[in-house]
Amino acid sequence: MPQVRVRRVYEEPSAQDGARVLVDRVWPRGLRKDALQLDDWAKDVAPSTGLRTWYGHDPAKFGEFRQRYLGELAGAPQRAALGRLRTLAASGGSLTLLTATKDLDHSQAAVLARLLRELAEPGETGGEAACLAHLVCPECGAVTTEGHRPGCERAPTP
Repeated sequence: MPQVRVRRVYEEPSAQDGARVLVDRVWPRGLRKDALQLDDWAKDVAPSTGLRTWYGHDPAKFGEFRQRYLGELAGAPQRAALGRLRTLAASGGSLTLLTATKDLDHSQAAVLARLLRELAEPGETGGEAACLAHLVCPECGAVTTEGHRPGCERAPTP
């Protein structure tokens, strides 16, 4: 399983970071680009502005944020960007996802790290490396392995 870390952009780079990728849509305040020592800036995997605004980093909304965000990751540009992250994670070294968010446990970086770890587990099936569409319900946007949203027509009947 790849080692995927989540760190704040304001922390000093570490030798254990491996590939360093910024996963925020906007550049972090007060930082020069050369200070981050980035390997990539994956804007396409960041939540949309609308979702980010709705969420407002409210931990009480995190479950719903996670479901909506995973639904957004099913888009073509997002799948391609996730494919690049999966390739970095699978390269044998570490992958560090960077964000300016203060609460790392309730951030999009935490959601991405968990998703990348899950997709790398043995026995994972699906198409090409960038394909996540098979994991997301087209009706409710939920990750099907975690259950559908209440009221979804595709939810299995007990």
